[in-house]
Amino acid sequence: MIEIERKFLVNSNDYKNKAHKTIKIIQGYLSKDPKRTVRIRISDDKGYITIKGISSQDGLSRYEWEKEIFFSEAKELISICLPTIIEKSRYEVYYKGVLFEVDEFEGVHQGLIVAEVELDSVQTEIKLPDWIGKEVTGNKKYYNAVLSNSE
Repeated sequence: MIEIERKFLVNSNDYKNKAHKTIKIIQGYLSKDPKRTVRIRISDDKGYITIKGISSQDGLSRYEWEKEIFFSEAKELISICLPTIIEKSRYEVYYKGVLFEVDEFEGVHQGLIVAEVELDSVQTEIKLPDWIGKEVTGNKKYYNAVLSNSE
């Protein structure tokens, strides 16, 4: 239940024609306590509740628990989330056997494109595609819970 993840800015739209799947995501937070966040997410027609713990000092890992919930429950819970609800399109792109999830934000964060890759271990080496830019792993400015503070 430990999530190990690296995060990068994206410097071109080249990922779009390589994506094998695109998902529309709406998410909000019931709690943004720095030691634990509780997120509600709607991904296309599915709902999820996720609890995340505090990040490691390098920002690479943290506790994560997620459970699928009924779509109707997710819609109801989104309605009582803290401001602001995040909307984004997620492009799933495989590169050299690794899944990159590329989030293209809408609304107040229009133009922000962030790629995440989940790893089996903090030592896992990965090859980066040309469209990957600066690494922002551990930079709280790019955490979705922080981005949801903007209105």
